[in-house]
Amino acid sequence: MTTSDGSSATAAHLSGARRQDAPAGASPAGTDDAGTRTPADLIESILVEMRRILVGQTRMQERLVVCLLSRGHCLLESVPGLAKTLAAESLATITGGNFKRVQFTPDLLPSDIVGTRIYRPSTEDFDTELGPVFTNVLLADEINRAPAKVQSALLEVMGERHVTIGGTTHPVPDPFFVVATQNPIESEGVYELPDAQRDRFLMKVVMGHPSREEELAIIDRVSVRIPAPHTVIGHDQVKALQNAADRVYVDATVKAYAVDVVLATRTPGLYGMPDLESVIRLGGSPRASLGLVRGARALALMRGRTHATAQDVFDIAPEILRHRLILSYEALARELTADHVIAQILSTVPAEPLTPRNNDEAPRDGPTFPDLPADAFASPPPPGASP
Repeated sequence: MTTSDGSSATAAHLSGARRQDAPAGASPAGTDDAGTRTPADLIESILVEMRRILVGQTRMQERLVVCLLSRGHCLLESVPGLAKTLAAESLATITGGNFKRVQFTPDLLPSDIVGTRIYRPSTEDFDTELGPVFTNVLLADEINRAPAKVQSALLEVMGERHVTIGGTTHPVPDPFFVVATQNPIESEGVYELPDAQRDRFLMKVVMGHPSREEELAIIDRVSVRIPAPHTVIGHDQVKALQNAADRVYVDATVKAYAVDVVLATRTPGLYGMPDLESVIRLGGSPRASLGLVRGARALALMRGRTHATAQDVFDIAPEILRHRLILSYEALARELTADHVIAQILSTVPAEPLTPRNNDEAPRDGPTFPDLPADAFASPPPPGASP
């Protein structure tokens, strides 16, 4: 029986995800004795497959998955050669999605990415050619090399999730996830993303060079041939995980902590940090508060919980906030970065303890998924088993 919110469909899709290499009659990986597989198990299977392909960059891999489950988009920043393209392509294959890559250049046009109408002399009519944005995972490589009108066209698709061509609206596939990259060391031929456009990305992940041990492992693993990723879950399971993340319980104290962190970026003096008043020119918008809660929900689901905590908000805050803060010239003169400011805010703003009495709506026995049946995450019987 299907409920109005599609919870039974979510249950079926989550239970349908199994490891491809599980032998007949064996319990799928990540199941308990009762054959129940939790959302955390499915997410872990995604990360395990990604770590089989990529060496190091664990935080980046986890943030990409969190961003996907939050229905957001991610901006990756690093020097060349740190597997940004490989990470995005691997995630698309692992989650059973299509992948397309667009190399942004100064001569790129909006129609090159969203599509256009083409006149066909044979039919004496116009046909609509859809652009590469019609995919599940889109890599916008070096997004800061394209002019502003192209950046705006992409960001509009990211926000609206549809494209209008010739008066006809075409929705993009679901799920739809954009991974944009930019190189921080380039200055020639670069159109820096405006602050208002950067705010459209849920996260900005800054990647660093691998350690010596990781670089040796990279040579051993991919010097001859890059391992091919395998599909672990499908579109339906991804959407079911997104729906499960939406139902993660967030207590009033956790919401208050997220709002306080963002307010501290606007008025740091009210939170005991007057020295930051001259450093921050513009703080986070309400979109930052929403992003903290959305990211905390997905991170809690990844960690096997059905409720978010202030620790989840704390852990996800650097990626949510670093591209939303505009620092003053004084900060530049003092060689302060957004990460320095965020670290001071997180170490100063307190969080209330999470107790059942903080919110009258909090369930006494802990948060659950009341709209899901008891066997919501049950794995299907092995092939050949009698019903």
